[in-house]
Amino acid sequence: MIAEQRPGCVICGDSMGRPFYPGLLKCSSCGHIYADLSLQPSDYHSLYQRGYFFGDEYHDYLSDKRVIQKNFKLRLKVLTRFLERDRHRSLLEIGCAYGFFLELAQQRFERVAGIDICEDGTRYARETLGLDAVGGDFLSLDFSENRYEVVCLWDTIEHLPRPDLIIDKIATATEPGALLALTTGDIGSLNARLSKQRWRLIYPPTHIHYFTSATVGRLLRERGFEIIFDRTCGCYRSIDFVLHMLAREKRLPSILPRVLHRLGWDRWAFYLNLFDIRYYIARRLDPSRRTGDTA
Repeated sequence: MIAEQRPGCVICGDSMGRPFYPGLLKCSSCGHIYADLSLQPSDYHSLYQRGYFFGDEYHDYLSDKRVIQKNFKLRLKVLTRFLERDRHRSLLEIGCAYGFFLELAQQRFERVAGIDICEDGTRYARETLGLDAVGGDFLSLDFSENRYEVVCLWDTIEHLPRPDLIIDKIATATEPGALLALTTGDIGSLNARLSKQRWRLIYPPTHIHYFTSATVGRLLRERGFEIIFDRTCGCYRSIDFVLHMLAREKRLPSILPRVLHRLGWDRWAFYLNLFDIRYYIARRLDPSRRTGDTA
């Protein structure tokens, strides 16, 4: 079963959160910021079905594949620098959606698999792309027979009601030396601090948790991982995606995306780094000799 959102801080366990921005709380002990809401498993599950990728978060996820994979190629290029040929041969992606990253990763790894609660996405990954993708809850999976040396969560951890339980399970399902790679927004960044409650990544109920390098570091370190890479990263965005987001927030007329689509301009893409998304790679430590973070 999908875990309900924990009442309180998933980083330190403190139940005292004070108002931060409208709809957000800040932990009085460690400073972690999270949405002031309570999601039931059924609520969480319904957020991420087909509509999320076709009309809610994205205009048309499948038609944006070329641009999305440009971003995944950048992530994979960085990750490859930390791979050991004889050790890191299998990869699991949590939050694999329609399988676009796995399609690229299978060229580098002997075995790749993915999981997502969006059944439409994992069905497409299996039936159209021929990938090993399953629809369901990561916390309910049994890893006693299928273990992985690399686990990825691309722009996923902020969506999870209980990221602490997810990292706990990754830790128990991997061996020392395994790699964990993730990207997420940085609410401690200059852009986030200047934008305040208008920061582009504040978007509950889909974005539940708002991390900083310090809170990600603590989350991973206390579960047996050392961070070996921590940098900001940019991404490619299609004009279609940007216009959809602006129209959804009522910052421009909804007819404009349709006009540009007819002209064929919506497929154009550009690269942008606002220095408010961070890319972390962490290594699973031997429990007998854990150390602190390195950058």
